[in-house]
Amino acid sequence: MSSSTGGNASNTPANANVGCVGPTSQNAGKVSACDGCPNKSACSSGAFSSPAAISAREAEKSILQNALSNISHVILVLSGKGGVGKSTVSTQIAMSLASRGYSVGLLDTDICGPSVPRMSGSLGHTVHQSQNGWEPVYPTPNLAVMSISFLLEEKDAAVVWRGPRKNGLIKQFLTETDWGGAEGLDYLIIDTPPGTSDEHISIVQYLNDARPMSINDSVSGTSSRGGASGAIVVTTPEEVSMADVRKELNFCKKTSVPVLGIVENMSGLQMRVSDLTFFRDGVHDNGGGVGAEDGSPPSSSSSIDCTNDVLSLLREKCPEVLSMIASVDVFPPTGFGPRGMAAKFNVPYLGKLPLDPNLLKACEDGTCFVEKYPISPAAKPLNDIVDNLILALPVEDDEEVEYAQADGDAMRT
Repeated sequence: MSSSTGGNASNTPANANVGCVGPTSQNAGKVSACDGCPNKSACSSGAFSSPAAISAREAEKSILQNALSNISHVILVLSGKGGVGKSTVSTQIAMSLASRGYSVGLLDTDICGPSVPRMSGSLGHTVHQSQNGWEPVYPTPNLAVMSISFLLEEKDAAVVWRGPRKNGLIKQFLTETDWGGAEGLDYLIIDTPPGTSDEHISIVQYLNDARPMSINDSVSGTSSRGGASGAIVVTTPEEVSMADVRKELNFCKKTSVPVLGIVENMSGLQMRVSDLTFFRDGVHDNGGGVGAEDGSPPSSSSSIDCTNDVLSLLREKCPEVLSMIASVDVFPPTGFGPRGMAAKFNVPYLGKLPLDPNLLKACEDGTCFVEKYPISPAAKPLNDIVDNLILALPVEDDEEVEYAQADGDAMRT
């Protein structure tokens, strides 16, 4: 989907080809970008430009605009690669913002693999229908969560849906969820599945319809109030991940979604020495353990846990070591890594989030990491990312939130 060809991108079908001129264009169904598109016949026949079709689209836009009118900022969390920690970043940013006093929504659009309910502490809940629509789950008073997981009778049920049905549910999530009630939301964080196809195109299109750019924004050339407020792009440091993430950055460029920045996730394993576990391998074991004939260490099954001995020795001889951070690169960075990729695409680099066992535990337990583990290695990097996000997308005229944020900053320092 791209407006660079002169078409009306907001009217583009969700499953249209990239470069679609728009179904209401005089060239609809006739240009090279239409080749192979499932809508080619309908576009060339004028089905999308009929009075009835135009009226239906305008009605849909009105519904989307009403549903999202009370949301200050909508943030997409994207990555062309699976398994890089989008859900972790989405959930912990949402919970961190909520802990600072902001009103936050968290929408899980990964229809086939929803992770947000567990990570947000709302697993096992169901949503209820009210006169205002679906009531989202509130794991904390100012954090509203919505996911397909809340609609499934069996938590392990497989969702085997084609694109149009998934897109339809995403639209329902946006239009039929009572986001924040009458007071609305300061931030809506949208956790997306991997890739750059159906769900992503649909979300961008729905947001463009729901949040049209104002005249003043058009004059200034900014798009902070039109469509998505911006995207956080998540990657791990190695080239296998960055190759896909570059495609996601190009997707943002083609769909005019501002990139708020790149998060380098899982950037090395970091732990305090006091939290490490130590083993003595069988080669050096006085109790008779032996290694392989070639001198290599024995298997872990023959290793002996000597954590208590090592920690006792450190407390006695050099206690200052216990508070130091031990670090190891799990994913070796390629070239200049994500920081270099951010510079190449001229987008902000939001920093590194290390692999931190406490961060993973917070996600498993459904708790706010920065609140529960404020001195853990990943706490400051995550707080810095949230600080930069608030600076990029401030909430206007909210003295209470500003006070809560200042109070939180004082506690962290």
